[in-house]
Amino acid sequence: MWTSADLENLVREKLGDYLFVLVSNRQPYVHKYQKGRVICQRGAGGVVTALDPVMRASRGLWIAYGNGDADRRVTDAAGKIGVPPEKPAYTLKRIWLNKAEEEGYYNGYSNDTLWPLSHLTFKRPTFRKEDWDYYKSVNMKFARAIADELGGRKAFVWIQDYHLCLLPAMLKELCGPQVITAHFWHIPWPSHEIFRICPDKKELLEGLLANDLLGFHIRLHCNNFLEAVDRELESKIDRERFSVTKGGHETLVRPYPISVDFAAISADAASPAVEDTMRSLREEFRLEGLKLILGIDRIDYTKGIPERLLALDLLLDQHPELKEKITFLQIGEISRIHVQKYKDVNDEINAIVERINWKHSTENWTPVVLTRRHVSYEEIIALYRLSSVCMVTSLHDGMNLVAKEFVSSRIDDGGVLMLSNFTGAARELTDALVVNPYDREQCADELHRALVMPEEEVSRRMQKLREAVRSNNIYHWAGKIISDLLKFDFKE
Repeated sequence: MWTSADLENLVREKLGDYLFVLVSNRQPYVHKYQKGRVICQRGAGGVVTALDPVMRASRGLWIAYGNGDADRRVTDAAGKIGVPPEKPAYTLKRIWLNKAEEEGYYNGYSNDTLWPLSHLTFKRPTFRKEDWDYYKSVNMKFARAIADELGGRKAFVWIQDYHLCLLPAMLKELCGPQVITAHFWHIPWPSHEIFRICPDKKELLEGLLANDLLGFHIRLHCNNFLEAVDRELESKIDRERFSVTKGGHETLVRPYPISVDFAAISADAASPAVEDTMRSLREEFRLEGLKLILGIDRIDYTKGIPERLLALDLLLDQHPELKEKITFLQIGEISRIHVQKYKDVNDEINAIVERINWKHSTENWTPVVLTRRHVSYEEIIALYRLSSVCMVTSLHDGMNLVAKEFVSSRIDDGGVLMLSNFTGAARELTDALVVNPYDREQCADELHRALVMPEEEVSRRMQKLREAVRSNNIYHWAGKIISDLLKFDFKE
């Protein structure tokens, strides 16, 4: 099993004097004002969950958009700060965007165009020229910031996700052979029948093909990308090597299923702090004597939150004996609320919760608890520990790290994972109860099965799930990508 020390040794032995730079839109730590003082919160989302331990091990430089209202106050003149705050292990450099850039690049092109284009959830992407223009200009802002940091030195640059498709080509233009780049795409890559509707498809493909190494979660997404290149660009595709050569430059395309820090999450789950938090949350949500069904997601139309709520409604129709014996707790921070599609799903969830609670509640019991408050890392681990069932019912997901976090936290070998077959994780976590989230009846049946499952079967399934995540942890994922990245030679 790969460890943080293994990754640190790899970087130290192979990286030499070269810089190691990670680039993403979302930052790993956010500084905010709270009750008149500055606090630091770990950033939300799977990318941060996965990459923070990688950067701690590599002690590199992370460049990201600074979106906290106190971010500027705590950084130096160059926008830099050491993180994590309690024991700095690497440097965070923040890029500043104005409101027009944030609206066009992030809310517009990234999340109203590329996100729905890449997820098969029947949300039509929106194409606006002004959003595309901001997307290009912000990608260039990132490229110039990286070039300034390199100052002519050679560096390995690892780019994250769909916000920065154009960055590789821009960076190569600014820095030439002094940079070797890898790019990991954290969401699904759509089939060509869907991708071809994008007016900017050729520019996006050309930007990504400036990378030396391009990674996706699963081979299906690699195949979809190669098909898009084959249909849209003049290039040479080697399907045995999974590579694309365009303009004399070769890009290797590889599947790398992302994971979590299994050992760290398991250790944290056993800590006294989490034990204390479990007691506090049990009291806060009145869980004593009840089986907890947990959903924990950003409020996003791809996560299947309405679908799981409707399955719960059907379950209570079919099994009224479960009333006053279970509680469904949905943790969901609102995200991208300036995008209309996110407002719509938030309103839909509110309406469904209100209807279910009106229909099924009793004098002393309410079936669904929906909370949107920020939930700390310790609280998340505590909720995983308290859950009888964790529902991960994404309608389409590149991987889904909630599923792997839940498994990693279950040091008691308890709890049942109910997992959508439209997640990348379903290919690895085969001992979960795998469901079609669009099939309400199946989801209700499997949820009932999870609630009444014998303890011996629960334990047997969880032990197998834990071994799957333990053997393919975050350091194994990062180690494979970095090992492949470091095989490239700088061209003189």
